[in-house]
Amino acid sequence: MARMSDHPARWSRATTYPDMWADPDDDPRDSEGDGPEGESATLLDFLTNYRLTLRMKCEGLDAEQLARRSVPPSTMSLLGLVRHLAEAERDWRNWISDGDPLPKLYSARDADFDQAVAEQSEADTAYRDLEREQAATDAALAGHPDLGERLGRERVSVRELLVHRIEEYARHCGHADLLRERIDGRVGQ
Repeated sequence: MARMSDHPARWSRATTYPDMWADPDDDPRDSEGDGPEGESATLLDFLTNYRLTLRMKCEGLDAEQLARRSVPPSTMSLLGLVRHLAEAERDWRNWISDGDPLPKLYSARDADFDQAVAEQSEADTAYRDLEREQAATDAALAGHPDLGERLGRERVSVRELLVHRIEEYARHCGHADLLRERIDGRVGQ
């Protein structure tokens, strides 16, 4: 049985609102002023903010902390989430392509989580993979401003893909909240 002293104390860097991750002036997710205009801009704003949230949840951690698993038998870790979302971005491009599918980044099923090891080179590679795959998917979608346009063999709409991307990042940001709190006690939105 775990004792209370076995768990890190809960904390936040925020001083304005103690349940927040960062004070509003330090938060890169701009929520001041008018929101975006239009459906496409709104969807992209939400996607951008969830991507930033994931990065914020991982900031300041070393490779061992990033690769630390949640609780057995789960293989989930923050590093695994970064790798998983890089893989998901690549898969989404496959959805909207008429060509041959791009190969998996991390080979076998669940390798994005199972093979997330506590080495700085692995963490650095995962961040580079995520940035590259996000940029490639963003570029592939940039040429399709009509949210109702259907793409790829499955004829998925641009709107459906954008909403699915937001949903995937949002769900995994919830996981990242719990993973980060378990690592060092840091909490916040």
